[in-house]
Amino acid sequence: MSQDRLVLGPRRGYFLEAEQVAAAAAAPGDGEFIAALEKLNSLFRALVSIMYNCVPLSGHPGGSISSSRIVESLLYRTMDYHLNDPHAPDADIISYAAGHKALGLYALWALRNEVARIAAGELLPEEKHQLRLEDLLGFRRNPTQGTPLFRRFRVKPLDGHPTPATPHVKLSTGASGVGVPASFGLALAARDLYPQDPPLVHVIEGEGGLTPGRVQEAMAAAATAGLDNIVLHIDWNQASIDSNRVCRDGDRPGDYVQWNPLELARLHDFNVIEVAEGFDYAQVLAAQRRALEKRNGQPTAIVYRTVKGWRYGIEGRASHGAGHPLCSEEFYQSLRDFEMDFSCEVPKFCVEMTDENLESYYWDLLQVIRRQLESHRELVERLARGLRDASARLQQRRRRPREDAPRLELVYDTQQVDAERPPPEVVTGPGEKTTLRGTLGQALDHLNRLSGGAFMAAAADLLGSTSINKVAAGFPGGFYHAGDNPGARLVSLGGICEDAMGAMLAGLSTPGRHIGVGSSYGAFIAALQHVAVRLHAIGQQARRHAFGIPYSTYIMVCAHAGLKTGEDGPTHADPQCLQLLQENFAPGTMITLTPWDPNEIWPCLVTALQKRPAILAPFVTRPAETVFDREKLGLAPPQEARTGLYALRRASGKKPSHGTVILQGSGVTNTFVGEVLPRLDEAGYNLNILYVSSAELFDMLPAEQRRAIFPEELARQAMAITGFTLPTMYRWVTSEAGRRCSLHAFKHGHYLGSGKAHKVLEEAGLDGEGQFAAVKAYADSQASGQGGCQ
Repeated sequence: MSQDRLVLGPRRGYFLEAEQVAAAAAAPGDGEFIAALEKLNSLFRALVSIMYNCVPLSGHPGGSISSSRIVESLLYRTMDYHLNDPHAPDADIISYAAGHKALGLYALWALRNEVARIAAGELLPEEKHQLRLEDLLGFRRNPTQGTPLFRRFRVKPLDGHPTPATPHVKLSTGASGVGVPASFGLALAARDLYPQDPPLVHVIEGEGGLTPGRVQEAMAAAATAGLDNIVLHIDWNQASIDSNRVCRDGDRPGDYVQWNPLELARLHDFNVIEVAEGFDYAQVLAAQRRALEKRNGQPTAIVYRTVKGWRYGIEGRASHGAGHPLCSEEFYQSLRDFEMDFSCEVPKFCVEMTDENLESYYWDLLQVIRRQLESHRELVERLARGLRDASARLQQRRRRPREDAPRLELVYDTQQVDAERPPPEVVTGPGEKTTLRGTLGQALDHLNRLSGGAFMAAAADLLGSTSINKVAAGFPGGFYHAGDNPGARLVSLGGICEDAMGAMLAGLSTPGRHIGVGSSYGAFIAALQHVAVRLHAIGQQARRHAFGIPYSTYIMVCAHAGLKTGEDGPTHADPQCLQLLQENFAPGTMITLTPWDPNEIWPCLVTALQKRPAILAPFVTRPAETVFDREKLGLAPPQEARTGLYALRRASGKKPSHGTVILQGSGVTNTFVGEVLPRLDEAGYNLNILYVSSAELFDMLPAEQRRAIFPEELARQAMAITGFTLPTMYRWVTSEAGRRCSLHAFKHGHYLGSGKAHKVLEEAGLDGEGQFAAVKAYADSQASGQGGCQ
């Protein structure tokens, strides 16, 4: 190594130039097929311009056009899939990580549907599994759209970035790099289920979409795990929203990064195929063919040099999220290639501009596209042959899951897994010490053994620290590698990489045969995975609404949660993390768990899993705690925690009540039960004492049961003690007086210092003395009829 040159060490991946293999790799009939694709692309570019114009003026035409030839080649030649079965588990997948290219996705899907409608009707599924040409009227439209044709044709509203409400779309993508790791998670699931011949996952992204850190974390993880069923198609057009030189290009520095996509993929040990002319179908097809033929245990990146907005009339960054003015001369000029290629003329808009008139004009233009396809039967027949071949190839492959494939359905079988009957290994007797995190690991280990390895886990370099390594105790040790260690259930995700972890393990969970489990400090994971899990929730909700498929769960373990991680200081002992998640997602998509007793882990975990949320977020603490004799203390059994809010103890109806105390958080509740409750009993206070184990599980109860557990009048009189933030208790404590009496981490208005757990609790006023004084003042005030705190 010289002073001015660094040579990369050995790589398992290869590098090829598509131009060198294009001639040698040409298949019989490629010329005829390429001619058909050229005509299709002319139609497509016109359709993109029409869609942007008629929304009106919304969408991303530039990247939709620059990536179009990549995707057309995949749909009509490279992929093995059934058009009429968008949920086939053995089919190859195309995943638009670059969700802003949704305009292009919808246009390509609609044209494919037209090809099948005209020339391969046997490939068309039932209407709900189609994206029809008519559905393009719903691009960027809300479901409440009331225009005549939207209602008449029962148009599907098509989101601005894709969701699984669209057939053949598995993920919600488009937000800050989430699509790449989530797509790689799909590949991990497929590679684990079909080790002999895994479905390929074709991921569409641009160079700008590679700049988020979570993407590079995911690339490291994919190469390290040997996920050779990934083909990352990079549309390198150098244009983003703000820049026309995203990457370094030759000796010209990039505005954003100083690598180019070839170098980045090579660094991460991908196979790399360069397509110097990304609009040359011969090179595109040759590169895709070579990626399928030259498999060596590493993921592959194909890098296509393209131009954003090619032949649209606006190129580069100006075409990213913008286009021609409405029904302008420039718009009509953008249709000239189509008019010339098909010897037709597009009508002009010449009536009053109203929503109804523009929709009618939009439909007129779509019918022009339809008529040209119908009148060019030979073109459509050639394209339809590609769709038939894709289905035939998949049929011939006879992909089957491995014989010992996971059986996740057993976890949902209440005869096999009962929330009220914990296995012995997760039960801790009174007087014994254990940790919440350890018990969670043991519970997940039990479920993993039962399901045959359906749970795959990762941590941010904290496997043992957070006890999540126990998930894989019954399986081969070490990290998963598709070739060398396929039975392992621990996944290496690039080190301290919560960002990619959340997206990739949610992607793993999406097909419904696995549950990904990711773990880190609650202080970090709740914030860093928020975008990824929100998109997972959006995608799962869209899929269920469109196709009735239950949610697929990702488990986000918020470990070392709470103030008892105090020696690490306020950067790690974070009381804010619960507020980011609890009641902060669409109902049913997220369930948080906040057990205080290790024996509550099993009933809470199983109840929540069997509710099938999109995300399950247990908050578990680091230190070992002594398990109390609940029966001796007159406390409800741990199984009661499965209702989400339960009475640890009810006030006696035989004497005056001193009010209601709501608890949440293991640290403060162990202190309350061990140090405060005996003193309150000795002083003769008669209190309702309730514990919040899961706000979302409580919300899932019938209204009558909720009222029986927690009548509204209790909320009006209650005070709270929580190791988290006060807003997490607002629904349980509705009076201003009750909130003033409540104890929480920021009661004294500042972040807490470092130190032993009991000293951090003391600083917050959450130690035994602080809690007793606060509850005594509250109870005395309640007894005097004054309310509030004396």
